[in-house]
Amino acid sequence: MINRIRDIRKEKGLTLADLAAACDPPTTAQTIGRLETGMRNLSTKWMDRIGTALGVDPETLVRSDRSEHPQVIATLGTGGADALARPRDALPPTQLGGEGPLVVLTVEASVGPYLAGDQLWLRQIDPEAASRAVNRDVLVPRKGGRFAFGRLIDRQENLIGILPPGAGQKQQVVDSPSWIAVAEMLVRRL
Repeated sequence: MINRIRDIRKEKGLTLADLAAACDPPTTAQTIGRLETGMRNLSTKWMDRIGTALGVDPETLVRSDRSEHPQVIATLGTGGADALARPRDALPPTQLGGEGPLVVLTVEASVGPYLAGDQLWLRQIDPEAASRAVNRDVLVPRKGGRFAFGRLIDRQENLIGILPPGAGQKQQVVDSPSWIAVAEMLVRRL
């Protein structure tokens, strides 16, 4: 099995010391370094501690050395594409972590900025946290198994105001939704 702690830690912008401090109970940067390099055995107890500190499922910390995984091989900046010194595993949205489960909205017909075939990955949050989702695209459950989708433009007590994408749309108001899913990643085929 290949250990992916270093790739995930770097993807999240953490140093060895940051990750060590985020563990519960905290550990040392040296211990994290040894676990990353395989100089120390990565037990299930360590996988649970480090996975929690990184905000990912512990299973994502290891992968089989026989299976192929997408690799990040270059970065694109204002000066063009630059090769990485060493390729690293690309992390799918399910492994980037977050406080709620992910749901996916597929686009069947182009509307607003979304094209047919797009997938919009959204993370569910508690409606009480709606203030941090204002001016973001959200999916909200409505009564009768329906949904409202669009830009969250207003929240007043239990009422959520959503402006659907596309020109000339009218605001939709949803009363007391059980959750709100905030757009986190757009996946579009080229």
